[in-house]
Amino acid sequence: MVETKGCDRLERFECTTRILSGPGAVSQLSRMPLGRLLLVTDPYFQESGTAEKIATSAQCAAWELFSKISPDPTVDLAAKGAAAVRSFRPDTVVALGGGSAMDCAKAMAYFSGLSPRLIAIPTTSGSGSEVTDFSVLTHEGVKHPLVDPKLRPELAIIDPELVTKLPPALIADGGFDVLTHALEAYGSKNASPCTDALAQAAFRTTLHALSASFSGDQGARARIHTAATMAGLAFTNAGLGLCHALSHSLGGQFHLPHGRLNAILLPAVLARSGTPKYAQLARAAGLEGKADTVALRNLRNALIRLRRELHLPATLAEAGVAPSEVRKNADTIVSAALSDPCAATDPLDATPALLQSILTEVTGHG
Repeated sequence: MVETKGCDRLERFECTTRILSGPGAVSQLSRMPLGRLLLVTDPYFQESGTAEKIATSAQCAAWELFSKISPDPTVDLAAKGAAAVRSFRPDTVVALGGGSAMDCAKAMAYFSGLSPRLIAIPTTSGSGSEVTDFSVLTHEGVKHPLVDPKLRPELAIIDPELVTKLPPALIADGGFDVLTHALEAYGSKNASPCTDALAQAAFRTTLHALSASFSGDQGARARIHTAATMAGLAFTNAGLGLCHALSHSLGGQFHLPHGRLNAILLPAVLARSGTPKYAQLARAAGLEGKADTVALRNLRNALIRLRRELHLPATLAEAGVAPSEVRKNADTIVSAALSDPCAATDPLDATPALLQSILTEVTGHG
């Protein structure tokens, strides 16, 4: 994060979330006095018994379950959740799940008017929400990123045993989200040496381990689970860019998985950016290219090859969105992306023409 009051460029890095990581880390809840516990999760973890197992093993006086989380949580769902927080009055809110569960739980606690302790336990490797100031909610077809330090969890539990059975599609979607977080944080106008170090390590790790993780390599999955948190620390301090601005806009409109949209958009965004920092990131990740243009081309090609290996779509049409629907809603999509806070920290100046050109490239045929 960069401030300009009092000097030309004051850099600030914050990491107030305590992080516990490693196999079996979730068992640490049994050693923490949590008081009244509200566990926020999705129906899958309720039906599988995982949520109840975690709640009953935790050191708490009483517990309740809020298991209504769905993909792309809405403002209305967060409002219902906030009412549940006010009704139960928990001392601790635990978010168990992917980005949707964590984002909604954070918003529930935030809008409840209370101040429960917030603990995040990611069960996918992608959003980084367990350490960020972000909560993304959908309202009337538009995704709204809320940004406030009060949304940052007090504790994040990074347990690789929770991602061992993830299906390949979730590995692919989440992995491209990590890559995009790391790359955009590295190129952000608000990047700093601290965010650069985290983003570079997260990008390099994920770029080289994602194919193996997709194929079921548990060691690779554990490394990427940690890399997702590192990328989250990078972007919550540095910000993101146009890929995320467009991904939020398209996701609200067409309800495609966020990481999948990033996979479609990222090469097209890179094709329009000549920032030297992306060339530096390419070299740090082991991609050749003495000239920046060559390094950038190699970076883009590497992402396209990886996308193909992971069976991810290259266009919105391949993802099931009719090109006619994209064209019909293009003005709304571009307008929402321009107003997204992620657009403000991209190294490129966001203009309607630039975003429209990216959208046109990724629309596809059909």
